[in-house]
Amino acid sequence: MRVLGIDPGLTRCGVGVVEGDPGRTPTLLLADVIRTASDLETGQRLAALERSLVQYLAEYRPDAIAVERPFARRDVSTIIGTVQAAGVVLLVGTRAGLSVAQHTPTEVKASITGSGRADKAQIGHMVMRILKLDAPPQPADAADAVALAVCHLWRAPAIARIEQARERAELAQSIAQCRARARERRLG
Repeated sequence: MRVLGIDPGLTRCGVGVVEGDPGRTPTLLLADVIRTASDLETGQRLAALERSLVQYLAEYRPDAIAVERPFARRDVSTIIGTVQAAGVVLLVGTRAGLSVAQHTPTEVKASITGSGRADKAQIGHMVMRILKLDAPPQPADAADAVALAVCHLWRAPAIARIEQARERAELAQSIAQCRARARERRLG
């Protein structure tokens, strides 16, 4: 499975691509940052982000996208740009027909380091160890995107099983309702 991880941001958007299978060491294919100039209008910056993401999709052909779920921060101006960038990721991924999973920062930290409170240095160090790299991906936004991709690579099988179980439960409930209506018609 190949996963494109995105650490959304309007000024710096981390991008990472990893490939692997459960139980095997993932391979790093890309660690990069998409930058947009702060003097451009927001719409132009989002359009530039979209163009870059579409190029990465065409070049790396991921099976899924993992994006950090934005969370409330004290600096409202930062969260607005992050949410807008995350929205572009969701749109681009959905248009490409890909599954786009959102993971919280705590989920990613816990998955990669074992602690939901890990700092950026710990995340970079563990990404380096997991992928058997000589150094952590740089800058930190790229390392965070790679961590997102690894997190999703590891969690995707469990997420798929949960979704399949949910679908089976919904189907069983629908069948039970149909049988109950049929029974009521026969008795009524």
